Amino acid sequence: MSIQLKRIYDEASHEDGFRILVDRVWPRGISKERAQIDVWLKEVGPSPKLRKWFDHDPAKFERFKQLYQKELKHDAEKQEALDQLRTYDQEYEHNITLVFAAKEQQYNHVVILKEFIS
Repeated sequence: MSIQLKRIYDEASHEDGFRILVDRVWPRGISKERAQIDVWLKEVGPSPKLRKWFDHDPAKFERFKQLYQKELKHDAEKQEALDQLRTYDQEYEHNITLVFAAKEQQYNHVVILKEFIS
């Protein structure tokens, strides 16, 4: 699977291939037309409680990573979303781009998700 990461606020391009929004909450100020999302897999995002606790604090990242990976492994809703993501990989021959809203591009759940499914 060729997986790329991209902020939703960056312009969509042909090279993105199949675009999957992986945030639990729809990004502020972005219309569905501008987002150019093929699928919204909000279930694969961190739980609201975990997301609010982390609050993109780099000092909490390692603990956040452990807790989010635990959710990915043990939460039935997330398992379904991961299975769907794997299905897209098998069906789609080109790039898959995981789209997210966070300004922080190093300390966020999408980095962990990409690592988890790779």
